[in-house]
Amino acid sequence: MNTQLTKLFVGFVLSSAWLLSSCAEVKEAGRTIGHTTRDVTREIGHGTRDVVKEIGHGTRRVVKSIGEESPDGAEPATEDDK
Repeated sequence: MNTQLTKLFVGFVLSSAWLLSSCAEVKEAGRTIGHTTRDVTREIGHGTRDVVKEIGHGTRRVVKSIGEESPDGAEPATEDDK
């Protein structure tokens, strides 16, 4: 009976150590996935912000050029408007 109890205890300790090491691996994988997701969404947000900012600048240039048109028609586009 003593040997069976010892074997059971050793088996329990070994399986606990295996489970703890696999939990650490799962935790590290989750951290990697989370940080990668955070970094990708940040880059998408920054890219979107930059695109919207450029659209705003372009729109402002167009509106400004319309306001500066001469009474007899539109002025030709300058290099800055492109």
